[in-house]
Amino acid sequence: MKADIHPDYHTIDVKMTDGTVFQTKTTWGKEGDQMALDIDPLAHPAWTGGNAKLMDTGGRVSKFKNKYAGLGF
Repeated sequence: MKADIHPDYHTIDVKMTDGTVFQTKTTWGKEGDQMALDIDPLAHPAWTGGNAKLMDTGGRVSKFKNKYAGLGF
């Protein structure tokens, strides 16, 4: 393996939508940083089977709905 070409692999905290925190190893951020998730397996309708509404970050969901409103979905 070549030296000095790979990103730093370290431990961070991941905060779930319900407030629980777990540690994982990643190349994201710096050692000890915390990543807060907006959508995770506890809240996403694909895993929960519900009709939960997704958070519209940046208006992307609204743009999609407006663009394809006339297709009869």
